Amino acid sequence: MQIVRFGVGHRRPEGPSGSKNVQGQLIASDQGGVISELAFGRQAAIAPHSNPKATWFVVIEGGGFVQVGEEQARVAAGESVFWPPAITHGAWTEQSHMRALVVEFPVAGGPREIVEGHSNRLDHVTSVDSTVGDQDRPTRAEGRLTEAGSARRRYDPSEGEPM
Repeated sequence: MQIVRFGVGHRRPEGPSGSKNVQGQLIASDQGGVISELAFGRQAAIAPHSNPKATWFVVIEGGGFVQVGEEQARVAAGESVFWPPAITHGAWTEQSHMRALVVEFPVAGGPREIVEGHSNRLDHVTSVDSTVGDQDRPTRAEGRLTEAGSARRRYDPSEGEPM
């Protein structure tokens, strides 16, 4: 078992080239790609740049802004942005902090090749199949969505960046 530490106390004090007030930590790197953590302080930025790799920028804490080509958008924890290869992209914060995982794939279209597949709908399991035991048969789950606003307060643009 391999355990790689990242987060507070494990980051390099300087972030990627062309960054300001960003700390980073490499988590894994091999021929399959690169995974790293970035921690943005207030007024932090990764200058717009391009990369030959297909990349996912996954926000895990706080929020800020991202750019892909000429488009700019706010992002918050629980959101991810795809940075296509050879397209200018960047990320920054103003008054908030942001933590993100950056997952880079070695070839264009890499993530699409990895996640392609299919799933079977549960309602297709209608007959008894003698090759599948009852313990292996999927069961339909029960649950419900939380009340609006109970888990997360609605975002008010006048309050500034998402947190």
